[in-house]
Amino acid sequence: MPRRGAPPEVNAGSMADIAFLLLIFFLVTTTIETDAGLDRMLPPIEPPDQDVVIKQKNIFTVNINKNGQLLVEEELMDLKNLRQAAKDFLDNGGDGTCNYCKGRNDDSSSDNPTKAIISLKNDRETKYATYITVQNELVGAYNDLRNREAQRLYGRDFTEMEAEYLNPETATEIRDDLKDKVKRIQDLFPQKLSEAETSTN
Repeated sequence: MPRRGAPPEVNAGSMADIAFLLLIFFLVTTTIETDAGLDRMLPPIEPPDQDVVIKQKNIFTVNINKNGQLLVEEELMDLKNLRQAAKDFLDNGGDGTCNYCKGRNDDSSSDNPTKAIISLKNDRETKYATYITVQNELVGAYNDLRNREAQRLYGRDFTEMEAEYLNPETATEIRDDLKDKVKRIQDLFPQKLSEAETSTN
């Protein structure tokens, strides 16, 4: 005869199993977003016994202050003019050795695109959006010049060729063909973008 008056018991033995299954379900179905960073390649390590001498005229300095103002080559500049100024510097061909440069051949500016360096320095209080916008303009200057040369040599834009080359779904034969073309254009205008240490004033 069953006992009367005792409260019915709930079988909690399967509760742990259910909680474990729910935990596994949420772990498997949850997607974790990864932030895409800036695509930058570090320069190769120079041997310590080799002194690198860089002429000041081959360095294009860009400073961003905490108010988001640009000081380019010691002069205030609007952001809308930065890309063209960087292109003029990179494409100058001051020493006459660049047969594909279409710049002014100014002796006081960069000698050759392979020697030209863009130095970017920002204040610690610079807004991130301003910093990224300036980065985009400088990279855009490189891409514009690379696109020009890719159009001249191969009849298509460099950015399009590079995107197709980096796409993992591109066929191996096409990637092999694009590899040399992309490298050749990158060698004509190597991206030498130096980030100086941030300042506090």
